[in-house]
Amino acid sequence: MTKQGAGQAGVGQRWTAPQRWTLAAAVLGSGMAFIDGTVVNVALSALQRDFGADVGSAQWVINGYTLMLAALILTGGALGDLYGRRRVFGLGVLIFAAASGLCGLAPTLGTLIAARVLQGIGGALLIPGSLAMIDAVFGDALRGRAVGLWSAATSVVTVLGPVLGGVLIDLGSWRWVFLINLPLALLVLWCLRGVPETRAAGEGARRPDLPGAVLATAGLGALTYGLIQAGERGLGGSSLLIAGLGVAGLAAFVLWEARAPHPMLPLGLFRSAGFAGTNALTFLLYGALGAALFFLPLNLIGVQGYSGTAAGTALLPMSLLLAGLSGVFGSLADRTGPRPLLTVGPILAGVGLAWLGFLGVGRPYLTGVLPGVLVLGLGMAITVAPLTSAVLGSVSADYAGTASGVNNAVSRAAGLLAVALFTLLMLGSFRGSLSAQLAGTSLPLTARAQMLGQSGRLAQVPVPDGLSDAQAAEGRQAVRLAFADGFRQVCLWCGMLAALGGLVGFLSLRGAGRGRQGGGAGENLHEPRGEEIRAGQAAPGRR
Repeated sequence: MTKQGAGQAGVGQRWTAPQRWTLAAAVLGSGMAFIDGTVVNVALSALQRDFGADVGSAQWVINGYTLMLAALILTGGALGDLYGRRRVFGLGVLIFAAASGLCGLAPTLGTLIAARVLQGIGGALLIPGSLAMIDAVFGDALRGRAVGLWSAATSVVTVLGPVLGGVLIDLGSWRWVFLINLPLALLVLWCLRGVPETRAAGEGARRPDLPGAVLATAGLGALTYGLIQAGERGLGGSSLLIAGLGVAGLAAFVLWEARAPHPMLPLGLFRSAGFAGTNALTFLLYGALGAALFFLPLNLIGVQGYSGTAAGTALLPMSLLLAGLSGVFGSLADRTGPRPLLTVGPILAGVGLAWLGFLGVGRPYLTGVLPGVLVLGLGMAITVAPLTSAVLGSVSADYAGTASGVNNAVSRAAGLLAVALFTLLMLGSFRGSLSAQLAGTSLPLTARAQMLGQSGRLAQVPVPDGLSDAQAAEGRQAVRLAFADGFRQVCLWCGMLAALGGLVGFLSLRGAGRGRQGGGAGENLHEPRGEEIRAGQAAPGRR
């Protein structure tokens, strides 16, 4: 039967019970992880307020999760291939659920961060397994439809995630953002009872690169920690030493991958100009997106006065554009090749990010936030699907799964490092601006000094007790204006990084046509690029 005939036969073909259970488990499990990858940004202001934390400490609530995903997601996929996808997926769900319970009950910020690290380990086991189980259980005639349903369902879940998180924060507590995972996890485990076990055959079942995973985790973790410490203490001393150790760890990771018998990151793939270029584009664009979307909810809640629900809803137009137009631009890329779209898309996204930097204080949503969100969403909708095609088309079919996994890890690592680096920029700008703003107020010198001493809390800097109502209002306005100044600097730099990604796409894909490079044929359905960003948030984030 021809490929077209097989596809037509699959339209009227009934699914078996194992196939239905597999799709349900994959959608619910990956949706649970995707929600937690996006919704915590909305909860960050509430976390800061409840724990009295500065932004450097609070961002580890996001970074701990992202770090584990970036470093371990390739290892999680390899473990599933070797020991059984259903088994490793189920283990990931159990770890994720246990960690979610710890997050929801965490008495201290340190406990919450540790639980988020554990949650990231669970996510690294279950996220790659969701589509791997679908790929293994559904035949060629039904696989496309199953993956399409998975993509649509997880997109809807992830689109609504920040809105749901905002509602839970406003009606109850940020703790419910995590505790809601417990009944979801039980439902996933119940569905897993009907999922058959599958493993990779032959050379596909290679042993995981555990030394590579350790080196990647240590290198990324130390570099991120050093950058965050530099924001609090300045670039020097222990901060510089720790960041240097992180760079050394990442260099050791590259050296190991060049010699490892079964590397998690096959360096030979980067000999393809298309693969190297698309991953450089990914790093620049998703780093810019992750950093800007880390600070945007802090701005909306702490500066503009939005509720959690309103902040979660503010990015919904971007999510809808991604969900509605990604397929259109994916089809267009099939006809024209990815180069034009991967030039225009990131540049448009950069314009949207730069626009968001000029929110100021008290600007209406319709003229302040919405235009930037719409331009950013259009840029990302133009980019996401063609980027997937370009990554997969830059290598032979035999390496498509590895290429997609590497690109996924690159996007998460970009968000992780960009948030740390731009926090350094934000804190420096905020402190300088706050000092200047306070100098023009009637606050006593002691009150100004107290506020500057807590500048690490950014928009959550408290106004000292004992001031008059007028002075307290002046102090709060100084904090808002200082944050707006820092946010503008962050967004302008993020916009330039995203636009630079468009230039990289233009230059690196000059010879890229509409077909696959390397002479391979066929498709790979593991880990399509953009499963989180489709819905408008990163680490954070992707990112």
